[in-house]
Parts: sequence; structure tokens; C-alpha cells
Amino acid sequence: MTLLTFRFAPSPNGELHLGHAYSALLNQQLADATGGRLLLRIEDIDTTRCTPQFEAGLLADLKWLGLGWDVPVRRQSEHFAEYRATLDRLVRDELVYPAFMSRGEIRAFITDSEKRGRDWPRDPDGVPLYPAADKALPVKERKRRIAENAPFAWRLDVDAAMAHVGKDLSWAEFVDETLSATRAIEARPQDWGDVIVARRDIPTSYHLAVVMDDALQGISHVVRGRDLFSATGVQRLLQEILGLPQPAYFHHRLILGPDGRKLSKSLGDTGLAALRRAGASPDDVRRMVGF
Repeated sequence: MTLLTFRFAPSPNGELHLGHAYSALLNQQLADATGGRLLLRIEDIDTTRCTPQFEAGLLADLKWLGLGWDVPVRRQSEHFAEYRATLDRLVRDELVYPAFMSRGEIRAFITDSEKRGRDWPRDPDGVPLYPAADKALPVKERKRRIAENAPFAWRLDVDAAMAHVGKDLSWAEFVDETLSATRAIEARPQDWGDVIVARRDIPTSYHLAVVMDDALQGISHVVRGRDLFSATGVQRLLQEILGLPQPAYFHHRLILGPDGRKLSKSLGDTGLAALRRAGASPDDVRRMVGF
């Protein structure tokens, strides 16, 4: 019998809040109920915003909640060489290209297009798609700009990647928290346009790192927030072109603030450390998130 493997994967760029508590506790509950295991992954590729202090804080919060996980803990910042090797493979296969447009140039390009009457397409989060005007740059010109240290990001050529796969994509999504039944969801990576898979100074992105880590850690079930539902399409495409196994997914409900919006680290929403200092117990937190 295959051991089911779940994971909780926070980023140490702020304090954990009630939404993180719900996701962590749900993953542990499912691992315990199925006789599986729970892994902890520290997603710290953003070396500017992620700090050892925030990591120490989130570890303290999770231990206070009573969470247990298998060791060792995987820290993404310790695996840049692995991500670089995969990025190099995507470059060789001509499935990514260097994108040189700055944010200002992107805004100007889109504004000019919209002035001429074209509604610019947006991704599921409402962000304008990358214009990809430099996708057609000759190889010689790309190399010249890179040699002159022009800033750029590596973007996935989603059309080329879809052609490389040569078939429609889907994923298995569990319909509720019991993980008793799944439905097939159509993957639409094209809705996101040419997403970033790496920056010049960091040889990966969230999308690339997460599919590699899930495969390397043998994750069988990805249980995470509903806000990442649509992004799964991009990750399914990367799994296919890299030959990685496909986990099953469940995108759980979000814990919302009093104003109805998703909780945010950057706004300091309902931090677990603050609740602990105010005298809350782990059982109080469990009740607050519906356990």
C-alpha cells in the first residue's frame, strides 16, 4: 500500500495567520486519518522578504498548535542548483525565453494598445498578461542583451509548451475535505499567459519550485487554499513538460476577515503569535477556524 504524503508549505515572509493555521491543521488531520505522513516545506526563494526571524516564528507557531511533521524540513533556498538544472533544460528545449520588458514598459505597451481600442487580456487574478513582444527577438539579440546585463526574467512560452505536450490537460480535484471522491478539472494554463519561471538572480519561481519539490518529496496530495485553484493549470503544464508525477489536489475554503477579504500576512491579519500573546490556546485557534 502506497503511503499518502501531504505537505504544508509556508513562506517565512511574515507571521502566520488563521488561514495558515486552518491549512496546516487540515493537512495534519488528513495525514492522520489516512495513516499518511505530513511534511513541512519552507518556501523561501524570495531571499529579500523571507528572513530567519520569520522562519523561527512560524516554526514556533506550528509547534504551539501541536503540529508534527517528518524531518528533514526542505528549504527551497538550499536547492537553487536543482532548480537551475531544470531551468537550463527548459532553455535548451526552447520552452522559455528571456523577457526584458520592465513593469513600466509593460504598462505603457498595454495602455497604448487599449487606447487603440483593444481590451487587453488579464489572468484569473485580474493582472494583465505579459505582452511577449520580445518573444520574437532573434537569438543574437537576446544574447547581446544578456551579455550587457540587461535585467530579464525567464518566461514560459505557454504556446510552445502546450504544443510540446500535444494534448489537453486536466487534474484530479477532490470535491470535499473527506477526500472520498474526485472530479476532473480542465487545466487552462493559457489563461495565465507566459508566466515567469525564473529570474536572472533567482533560478526559479513559485510555479517551477513547487512542482519540482512536490515530485522530489513524493507528495501524493496537495491540500492548499482556494486562491491557488486556477494556478494549478500552470503547474500541470510544467509537470507534463518535465515528466513529473501528478498529485491529487484539494483546494480548501479560505478563512476570511471581518470585511470578507482573504487574510494577508502583509496586513498583519489575525497573527497566531498575537493571538498567543493575547492568551489564546491552540484549542481556541482550532475552534476559530472550524475544527
